[in-house]
Amino acid sequence: MFQVKEMYYTLQGEGARSGRPSVFCRFTGCNLWSGREVDREKAVCNFCDTDFIGTDGPGGGKFIDEVSLSEIINNVWPKKEPNKYVVFTGGEPALQLTEALIDSLHKLDFEVAIETNGTLDLPSNIDWITVSPKGNSELKVKKGDELKLVFPQQELKPETFFKLDFDHFFLQPKDCKDEEDYTQKTIQYCLENPRWRLSLQTHKYIGID
Repeated sequence: MFQVKEMYYTLQGEGARSGRPSVFCRFTGCNLWSGREVDREKAVCNFCDTDFIGTDGPGGGKFIDEVSLSEIINNVWPKKEPNKYVVFTGGEPALQLTEALIDSLHKLDFEVAIETNGTLDLPSNIDWITVSPKGNSELKVKKGDELKLVFPQQELKPETFFKLDFDHFFLQPKDCKDEEDYTQKTIQYCLENPRWRLSLQTHKYIGID
């Protein structure tokens, strides 16, 4: 059984594949925070800019197996168009994503991506891995395509990640009331440490999901 908060067709707004048409499938649940305000103070990661509780979002629901979910994802993609691409996110998608689901999507010609906090082992057949470390959690996924660090985080210093095996390193300003100030600090850090590239949530600037 897969539990999905929401599913929709949009443009990827962040990171190395910003601007790419994508189906976003947001799984319910996270291992670092319940998503409920009452639990925020004690959570390992107490910030998140998305709702990952329940299955009541647009396109959300409970899907009995990998075939039923992959067929729904395929129906969200524009009919007969190539370059199929699905991004699994959350919450924490590694709690639910399976090799069988990815295999089912591969049979439908999808490229499969994940946006994960990196604290859980991943299926071996994912095509694109984005790791976004959070708080003082233990990072298990230490290689992938891009590392996208929300900045600043008191517990996490960007320089500690350079030894990891990623092709791209992004800093992304934290989405909160101090975002304008954090954006300027992120820009300055990237200028002073050019191994890092700036990632902005462009979908929010242009008004899409």
